[in-house]
Amino acid sequence: MMNTREDILAAIKTIMVELFELDADDITLSARLYEDLDFDSIDAIDMIVRLKETTGKPVKPEDFKTARTIGDVVDAVYRMLH
Repeated sequence: MMNTREDILAAIKTIMVELFELDADDITLSARLYEDLDFDSIDAIDMIVRLKETTGKPVKPEDFKTARTIGDVVDAVYRMLH
């Protein structure tokens, strides 16, 4: 279960390492999705789909459209779950 922000960050790291072959050490709360991790909009959708599968919750892309950092994604998932 993803009850804490730490759990959510761990799950996001796992997803990003699997999907995008990123280095887990680069996936920090302050890492910027587009500048630091070379994300694009398709990557973002892939991640949202995987988060939906992982959480079993409906994930709305608009919940993530203002996310600029991994920390923002963690916060969005946390809000979604609570």
